[in-house]
Amino acid sequence: MKKQIIYILALVLIVSVFTACESNSADKAGEASHEAHNEGGHEEEGHNEEGMAEVHLSNLKFESLGIKIDTIPTRSLSGVVEANGQLEVPPQHEATVTAILGANVNSIKVIEGDKVRKGQVLAYLSHPNLTNLQTNYVKAYSRFQYLEKEMQRQKRLYEEEVGSGKTYQETLADYNSMKGEVKGYEAQLKQLNLNIENIQGGDIYEYVPVVSPIKGYVEKVKVQLGQYVDPQTVMFMIVNIDHIHADLMVFEKDVHKVKKGQKLSFTVESVPGNTLTAKIYSVGKQFEQKPKAVHVHAEIDQKEDFLIPGMYINGKIRTGNTQVKALPESAIIEEEGKPYIFMAEAHEEDGKTEWAFKAVEVRTGINEDGWVEIKLLEPLPDGTQVAWNNAYYLISEMKKSQTSHSH
Repeated sequence: MKKQIIYILALVLIVSVFTACESNSADKAGEASHEAHNEGGHEEEGHNEEGMAEVHLSNLKFESLGIKIDTIPTRSLSGVVEANGQLEVPPQHEATVTAILGANVNSIKVIEGDKVRKGQVLAYLSHPNLTNLQTNYVKAYSRFQYLEKEMQRQKRLYEEEVGSGKTYQETLADYNSMKGEVKGYEAQLKQLNLNIENIQGGDIYEYVPVVSPIKGYVEKVKVQLGQYVDPQTVMFMIVNIDHIHADLMVFEKDVHKVKKGQKLSFTVESVPGNTLTAKIYSVGKQFEQKPKAVHVHAEIDQKEDFLIPGMYINGKIRTGNTQVKALPESAIIEEEGKPYIFMAEAHEEDGKTEWAFKAVEVRTGINEDGWVEIKLLEPLPDGTQVAWNNAYYLISEMKKSQTSHSH
């Protein structure tokens, strides 16, 4: 009897141990099943350990962000050559104004920035040298008039064989000499912009005008009141910006792409945010050595008031049209040095529209006016829609999603 009791107790103990082991195995199997289920759930949400995940947006979120969806269009884009340079004015439309004779500045009639016409008075000069020139001219002109009459009288007498040929020849020589002297004075007075006829009548100008040789704007005033200016002293600098143009330097490797008639766009470094256009009218035929580049001159389509010669510019020359697949710049995001776009697909989830976006690695090409050429690494199915904007937002959401699922 005693042995039977011991046998029964031993049997109960064996059964209890076996039951405990089985329960522990079931628990482990349940945990493994739960983990497998969770992993399967991540894949359904579109997360990919190799690349970037999908991101899902509700239709409300999609509309509030203003995301534009369409297929990838074909667009005509130009090849672009980038070139830097500055704004220039042809030499015939810039003027340096100097004094013809040494004199003192009596008055200044303009300031820097003033618009002036050709012949407009910029300043007045005064000096005894200027009055002496006029009085000497009056004397020479009077002497010339006398000699002209005397020469004609002696010629008549000589032709009538009454007068001496020698006297006629001497009078003729004096007349020609004085004629040359008078012409010399008149040339100087014309350069001084004085009215010769008035001076011939006895009017002597105390103040001599300094005038602009071209129309344009006063770029520099380099004199002061009372200052004595030599004939070579620079008094004013005038520039006509009606003829301002873009002077760009194109490097040797790109010269063969650039031709007369091509269009370009450029920005002025000191005036950011303003893009102007121009058309090439001249391509240089000689290389500058440092750097090795040629000058390209372009006529600006719309000359703005803020354009000033010497301003530095950054230009993009359009070298030809090509039909390519392209998307707006905001549809492309670069991540770890690789550009991506986003495929978009709408589906119903619990009776509501939901949008799924999947990153697709691409390569980019021509970039023009906010559009970028797209080169697919693998073809997309016909009719595939992609996001045309908000690429930065979509990549941010994907990173958030990946980070939250990794913890």
